[in-house]
Amino acid sequence: MSQLGTEKSALQHAEEEAKLLAPIRAHIGEIQAKIDVLRKDGSDQVQKLKNRIQLLKEDKHIKKEKKDALIAESNAALSAAQAVESKNQAEVAGLVAEAESYLKEHYEKDYFGPVSENCKKDRESAKQRYQARVAELGKEHEQEVQRLRKENAPDLQQELKDENYVYKNKLFDAKVTYEQELQAIKDRRHEAFAEQYHMIDLLRMSRFTFAQEQAQRIENYKYTFNQRQFLLKNGLYIVIVMIFIALSIVTPIVKNTQLFTYNNILNILQQASPRMFLALGVAGLILLTGTDLSIGRMTGMGMVAATIIMHKGVNTGAVFGKIFDFTSLPYAGRAIFALLVCIVLTTCFTSVAGFFTARFKMHPFISTMSNMLIIFGLVTYATKGVSFGAIEPGIASMIVPKVNGFPLIILWAVAAIVIVWFIWNKTRFGKNLYAVGGNPEAASVSGISVFAVTMGAFMMAGVLYGFGAWLECARMVGSGSAAYGQGWDMDAIAACVVGGVSFTGGIGKISGVVVGVLIFTALTYSLTILGIDTNLQFVFEGIIILTAVTLDCLKYVQKK
Repeated sequence: MSQLGTEKSALQHAEEEAKLLAPIRAHIGEIQAKIDVLRKDGSDQVQKLKNRIQLLKEDKHIKKEKKDALIAESNAALSAAQAVESKNQAEVAGLVAEAESYLKEHYEKDYFGPVSENCKKDRESAKQRYQARVAELGKEHEQEVQRLRKENAPDLQQELKDENYVYKNKLFDAKVTYEQELQAIKDRRHEAFAEQYHMIDLLRMSRFTFAQEQAQRIENYKYTFNQRQFLLKNGLYIVIVMIFIALSIVTPIVKNTQLFTYNNILNILQQASPRMFLALGVAGLILLTGTDLSIGRMTGMGMVAATIIMHKGVNTGAVFGKIFDFTSLPYAGRAIFALLVCIVLTTCFTSVAGFFTARFKMHPFISTMSNMLIIFGLVTYATKGVSFGAIEPGIASMIVPKVNGFPLIILWAVAAIVIVWFIWNKTRFGKNLYAVGGNPEAASVSGISVFAVTMGAFMMAGVLYGFGAWLECARMVGSGSAAYGQGWDMDAIAACVVGGVSFTGGIGKISGVVVGVLIFTALTYSLTILGIDTNLQFVFEGIIILTAVTLDCLKYVQKK
């Protein structure tokens, strides 16, 4: 079919659809006119007077006596309008119900259904035209190539290259035309769907029912759906879900046990809880296009400090040659003191890294790597690298108790998620964090202190690291050593990346961080149950990280 024929067909369809819509519009228009008359001195007047009263209350240029008189006058008129509204309410509701009943009976059958069918036929016609055009261009290209080869000009290779370039451009133009036709068809169908809700909007004064809101939401999602964007955003999660499904099938066969039982899920959540603090901390730094390589060593430092303070009996190991004894303190006092020491230590070190990053524009990779080396060196030298054994079981039970088998350590993680979400989304600091991460120069020009925001992010990370180390100490009932937490920095960073916190800065959600932590913890737990070697587990994690970052880069490149 020719382009002229296509335009003629589209015009005919438009005329046919307009004729189908006309009687529906006319009928609903008659009902709407009756409703408008009933609302004129009722609902419309109520809304108008409410707006007027609000403006009067906010107006600072009118004297109080006059303002009070005008408000009193408006309130009297409002009461009269509300009485009219109440009087006409039942009749208006009846007319709205009548109109909606008519739309339900006729709109789909008499208008939207035929429009959808026309669009379906038009899409098929557009596809056939596109395929015919591609075949025609291919034939023309082949003929031109044969002609050039027959002439065998001295610059034949250049002419062939030029012809190939022209051919590709023609194919591109044909594809663009085809996509434009499809979009026009898609727009026509969407407009036909929206027309019904435009009528309902006027009838109901924008007060849709739940079912109507959901129907519009679904239609809008279908209308704006883009397969490429969907795969870029969710492709990794789809693959991971498939991996977990495969593991759920394989585990009973190989190990004769179910993978995701209630107890296993609780174990995964327990293991994920301390790691959640670490991931939430580093997520703020990644939001600023930074990172933190010292997380694992800070965990080890916090574990050592917490174990020394909450140790079962007198410490068997020494720190700089000194044996500590905190047995005279009550359990609660030792637990709180251990938490404070963990937070102070980790926050001091993150503050140092934050200062060098914010003040001297040092890359966080360098400042946090220095922290990593300093912390590991100091803790190993001070403790001679020994483990400090177990903490008091009573303290561990107090910090992370179980109620009917349910580990309350999970509630610590939930609390952290809620608090950090609030900071990121509901405070000025959180908004500034996104602004500095997205464009520090623009944020600085707009009056935001980049130094303060950067320091704040590092200090918040330190507090979260301290909490995480303290909880891990309670979960493991001690066993603190300088080597503990090795590799946890990579796990925390990987969880953020998989969760959608972009290294390009200013992009990320708390929900993504949570999902990332759960994914990696569940994957490690599942592979361990299957008996997969730890080294191979690193391979799986590396592939997932590489895929996540690749998808993130693709999204960034596409935006640019």
